[in-house]
Amino acid sequence: MGLLAGTSEETGGGVQSKDHAVWDRSFPVKYLLVREDEEGEDGEEQLWARCAAVEGLFVDPVPPPREVLTLRGCAPAGSLRDAMIRPEAAAGLLGDMLVELSDDTQPVGWWELVDAVVLAQHPCRTDPSLVDVVMGAGVKKLEGGIRTPPASPRFELFTGMNATAGHCLAVEGLFTPRQDPAKIPMELIGCEPTEPLLSVLRRPSRWERAGAELWTLDRTGRTMARHFVGLGIDGARPSVLGGALIDITLTDGGDNRPSPATRTVWESWYQGFPTAPNQWAPYASQGRAEWLRLTLQATRARYPDRSGGVHHLDGRYITDVPGLHCALGEALTGPGGYFGWGWDAFRDCLCGGFGVAPPFTLIWHDAGTARRALADVVYDPEEGLSYFEEVVQTLERSRVTVVLDE
Repeated sequence: MGLLAGTSEETGGGVQSKDHAVWDRSFPVKYLLVREDEEGEDGEEQLWARCAAVEGLFVDPVPPPREVLTLRGCAPAGSLRDAMIRPEAAAGLLGDMLVELSDDTQPVGWWELVDAVVLAQHPCRTDPSLVDVVMGAGVKKLEGGIRTPPASPRFELFTGMNATAGHCLAVEGLFTPRQDPAKIPMELIGCEPTEPLLSVLRRPSRWERAGAELWTLDRTGRTMARHFVGLGIDGARPSVLGGALIDITLTDGGDNRPSPATRTVWESWYQGFPTAPNQWAPYASQGRAEWLRLTLQATRARYPDRSGGVHHLDGRYITDVPGLHCALGEALTGPGGYFGWGWDAFRDCLCGGFGVAPPFTLIWHDAGTARRALADVVYDPEEGLSYFEEVVQTLERSRVTVVLDE
């Protein structure tokens, strides 16, 4: 579990962050530890602690060990096909690849191949029209409890923003037993605990498998992000900040924490919700992707949509896929606005519930910038359209009038 969308502040129940964002100390409250009340009838959230600081929120995950896998009977597409045709280009590097396993009716399991590399290829013995592809990668199990392939398996391959990379009949080495990755701890510094947390500190072993949410507050007291953390406690001691505060070491600070490289994005959001357009523009792709995660966090629960009208998209800074979605969200819902963080989320937003719904008119200024920058980014190799062209086509098919101002 990683960042979580939505808060009780959007529905009117449970913990209201601004009610707990001020205390009588010389430093601000920056984090709240919140957990659902299991003993209450309606399961409302409870405040467990207010904290001044956290060490270990920004970490890069420990990469999984490298392994060699073989995609048997593979029909490659997209970036996988390109890596096989031009293996000398960046030594066949693919980045991260998603493997989706389906049975006769539906998907049943997912794996991530981290930093996948094409090592070799040769014709498939049973079908010369297919190939066997030898790959090096770290392997992470994502979802599904399946441990052996079904009777009639189908393996779909995806790269990048869920772009199709082909399919294969089998993946040798995928079902090898693996140890769970080591948990990365987190330090909660300057904590003012409430009674529920104090009870955990008195009996920490009881809570080893439980979890809570760490809410990050901006300087106005608004919740800007929520993150799942484990409640296994490795130690508690008087805080380095003094007073009656304590410092707590959690054995598991949760998955999908932001990278240290995106700290400046969070610092920008800490100053308050974005009020000017293109505040995301100075960041590279990783920072822009993190900006999108924070816009998703800030998205309120589904509310009535506006249709009609004219929206202007500033295309000057769209040099990558995250930039396109940052600019689109701002064009439709204002600075810090959200209208999808990737392809599937973008299409979901077009169905309504995110403040704007078709029909409307979108004037895309400086469209040539995105057209050129995304010319080689292909989501669906079967259609052969660039990501820019796919977005425009999808908008038009959803009753959006798109005016391209090159």
